[in-house]
Amino acid sequence: MNALLPNRKVAIIGSGFVGASIAYALTIRNLAREIILIDLVREKAIGEALDIQHGIPYLGMSSVRAGDYSDCADCDLIIITAGRNRKTGESRLDLIADNISIMRSVVSELKPQYTRGVILIVANPVDLLTYKVAEWMDLPNGRVFGTGNILDTSRLIRLVADYTGLSTEVIKGNVVGEHGDGQVPIWSRLSIAGVPVGEYCDSVGLPWNETIREQMDRTVKGMGAEIIKDKGKTHYGIATCVCYLADSVLNQRLTIAPVSSVLQGEYAVEGVSLSVPSIIGANGVERRLEETWAKEEKERFLQTAAKMKTALQGI
Repeated sequence: MNALLPNRKVAIIGSGFVGASIAYALTIRNLAREIILIDLVREKAIGEALDIQHGIPYLGMSSVRAGDYSDCADCDLIIITAGRNRKTGESRLDLIADNISIMRSVVSELKPQYTRGVILIVANPVDLLTYKVAEWMDLPNGRVFGTGNILDTSRLIRLVADYTGLSTEVIKGNVVGEHGDGQVPIWSRLSIAGVPVGEYCDSVGLPWNETIREQMDRTVKGMGAEIIKDKGKTHYGIATCVCYLADSVLNQRLTIAPVSSVLQGEYAVEGVSLSVPSIIGANGVERRLEETWAKEEKERFLQTAAKMKTALQGI
């Protein structure tokens, strides 16, 4: 068993579709020894925990139960999903008035019980909430981080895989910036089996041009809204992304992903939380990586940073 993280204890604050899907995914992946669901409506947490727990004899070994904020003590990972979901036609930033109040209440309950562990923000708007929780919790930089653009990156890679007819495993790339309208695909570093995507497409006779990139950009940006229009909510995609991050934290399997944390001068930006490629491990974001991007990509990223700073000033 891991000497530095002996518990593999996870608390999930918020037992709606996202929180419950995360608990279920963590269970079937056997990533946590103990999973505690915390919700304002305790009966909801009890019901979800029981439903998940009943399948464990056949798949998974985690203990899943309902609890309260006192259970956050000695957690290795605290995942916060509590907040209002987007409605059809809303942007993620439209949630800030309601969800900042909810998050403030969550932190007021969590902070007196917190003793250790990483805090992962999933609720939207994730970049603004990550910044505020980091400010309120006053922990070492990176200990609080948000899922950010890991899901957007996954969606982009899926699109490129479908376009090229290849497996997602050979496609590497990142979407940075805001988890929302201010996201920036880093086309200049997108590669297929280590080969720049444009070079690969040329070699196999596939077109690769600005029109195709712009269409993919729009599609990725609008995927969340499309899913909400079709089924009312999104929760499976983000749950699997959270499992990927949880594996890095709980099992100290260092990985790199575009997640949101408070920047401290990287890319000439500070005082705002945005997604950039980051090394994730037992302490959360261990290091943010500074890559060389195309001029237009860097400019779009700086524009997003300015927009998010303005949004923060309005909170």
